[in-house]
Amino acid sequence: MLEYVDEFLLIALAHFFAVASPGPDFAIVLKQSIQRGRANALWTSAGVALGILVHVTYCLLGVAIVLSQSPAMFNVLKYVAGAYLAYMGIQALRAKPAGDTQSVKGVEHQTSERAIQALRRGFLVNALNPKATLFFLSLFTLVISPTTPTMVQAFYGLYMALATWVWFSFLAIVLSRTQVRSFFQKAGHWFDRGIGVILIALAVRVVL
Repeated sequence: MLEYVDEFLLIALAHFFAVASPGPDFAIVLKQSIQRGRANALWTSAGVALGILVHVTYCLLGVAIVLSQSPAMFNVLKYVAGAYLAYMGIQALRAKPAGDTQSVKGVEHQTSERAIQALRRGFLVNALNPKATLFFLSLFTLVISPTTPTMVQAFYGLYMALATWVWFSFLAIVLSRTQVRSFFQKAGHWFDRGIGVILIALAVRVVL
């Protein structure tokens, strides 16, 4: 296992910069943290981590090679991802002003949703993200040696999923603090609309 330490450190470093860069995953965790609270955001973060396992699985199965050789299939993925991000963006743009006396807990109660819905939301955002597809395609074809055993590659994938979950859970805890949420929710509908613009811009970027 020691012979793969250098490869693992390179992968861990590349993954850190990828997961820390602003993108659809960050936008959705930010939105859920402010709008729906800590528990919801943590479930959303878990969904994002599960999405990572989808990318790892198809890379291990060799589907990543098929995607790289099939522009049509990759374009379908791009359009589906773009449509989903645009849908969420439009929903956010339709946010209406809350009453002046509405508290953070009141907003959370009105916008509550089941854990499975939050988990699914995070999962779909990551699993359908072509940026993530390109990242894992590059990682498994250019960085990871073809001679690296499948079990070691699977360990890399599991590490990246866990690291993603820890990172976004940390963000969810910080962003869902009462003081932070209160600050954003003083003009909550404008915040939602701002996130909507960002999600639509990300949708356009994904497609183009």
